[in-house]
Amino acid sequence: MDALKLLKEDHAKVKKMLSELDESTERAVKTREAVFSQLKHDLEIHEAIEEEFLYPALKEHPKTRDIALEGYEEHHVVDEVMGEMLHLPVSDETWTAKFTVMKENLEHHIEEEERDMFEKARRALGDDELADLGDRMTARKEALEATT
Repeated sequence: MDALKLLKEDHAKVKKMLSELDESTERAVKTREAVFSQLKHDLEIHEAIEEEFLYPALKEHPKTRDIALEGYEEHHVVDEVMGEMLHLPVSDETWTAKFTVMKENLEHHIEEEERDMFEKARRALGDDELADLGDRMTARKEALEATT
């Protein structure tokens, strides 16, 4: 599978979970806990395959190096906010505020990847390399899902 197609599928799932969480209220504790837990799990795997395969490949090309470095930092910001959220009850208004910040960061990151990074990646890496990356990313994703 093409690496970018795999990542777009992940992005669609993340956006769906973000929407579910955004539409929930502080009273929907069980729903929030379940969806947030799934979101955290899926993001950890998604970040791992991007950071182990796609970003290093992009860092090798002068025209994609900066956007790959930015991707690492955007992951870090989301991870920090998510880590803070883990220590709060999902019914807390501070959790909701942090969720909003995290959601905005994730939506920006996804939009930037799909609009800019993926276009540049396709030009820099080409179809064959993206297919190879996709195969390796899929295998790693399956391995990570099997251990969690």
